[in-house]
Amino acid sequence: MTPTLPTHTAADVLALEDTPTVPPFAVVPGAQVKRVLQGREKSVVEVVEAAYRLHGAGRSVNPPSSFLRLPDRPTARIIALPASLGGEYDVDGLKWISSFPTNVAADIPRASAVLILNDHATGYPVACLESSIISAARTAASAASAADRLSRGRPRPTRLGFVGAGLIARYIHTYLEGTGWFFDTIGVHDVSAESSAGFRMYLEQSGALGRVTVRASAEEVIRDSDLIVFATVADRPHVDDPSWFSHNPVVLHVSLRDLAPEVLLSATNIVDDVDHCLRAATSPHLTERLTGSRDFVHGTLDDVMTGRVTVPAGRPVVFSPFGLGVLDLAVGKYVYDEVARSGELHVIDDFFHELRRHG
Repeated sequence: MTPTLPTHTAADVLALEDTPTVPPFAVVPGAQVKRVLQGREKSVVEVVEAAYRLHGAGRSVNPPSSFLRLPDRPTARIIALPASLGGEYDVDGLKWISSFPTNVAADIPRASAVLILNDHATGYPVACLESSIISAARTAASAASAADRLSRGRPRPTRLGFVGAGLIARYIHTYLEGTGWFFDTIGVHDVSAESSAGFRMYLEQSGALGRVTVRASAEEVIRDSDLIVFATVADRPHVDDPSWFSHNPVVLHVSLRDLAPEVLLSATNIVDDVDHCLRAATSPHLTERLTGSRDFVHGTLDDVMTGRVTVPAGRPVVFSPFGLGVLDLAVGKYVYDEVARSGELHVIDDFFHELRRHG
């Protein structure tokens, strides 16, 4: 007797094709991350701006960051940034980033990080990427975007100033130059004279345009610059005189805790996300506590990009970005896709071992 063969409808075939499968797991080391991102500053800024737009449109999930504090190391912290981003990215994941300021004394970077990307269909992790470079790049791309968007409608800044001269300052300078900025002068101040000198040497050896000068104080940098970058490890405000900003500069307040409420109250304030930025004792959070209101916040960078908020030219403008996990996901997914496209993914065979529910 001839056996009856099973038949499959079109719906059966589609169901089989849609059956989730466990994806391979890859590790993307820092050298690959750097190769992908180096020289692509304009592309990374576009990636970050697209992520801001998706977040502003509600096509993301970005819970509050979780801070692991260490009582025996009070200056240190490790932060978890979970997030999910839709649109063309369609990815979930987590950045796990540590900040140990005492590392600097040993001549190693303060921050280290990994980024986990999860498969949207199964939830399985698909990659672990070295993420200190991704974190620095997305921070710098966000700052470069803000510098451009917030300086429209006022004279283009030609005098750049850095308060804080570490890795983030270096990346922000790279992204500013990589997106077409030119400066006549670059002022540098850091509480560490060695850091100031090292950053100046880096700028001069990298061919930075403009005369580089180490300044004795933050006040000198602020008064002499019309685009100011705060990239310090300050845990409380140390700049409290609004008159230092009377020339109405654009301020990239990347380190978030440098400016006293009096300074913010004298400025137009733009953030990346209101709820995220007004927490964890940031300068905007301290300003909210002082005033009992969020009225001093004029909007988000996405509001500026979409035209919902116009930045007036007649007062200082301060951009305070908390740093959203969706930006890490967007840049991380960009890196992962580029490495996968090149055929150079380091896949860890059999990383997931128990793949049958009942053994």
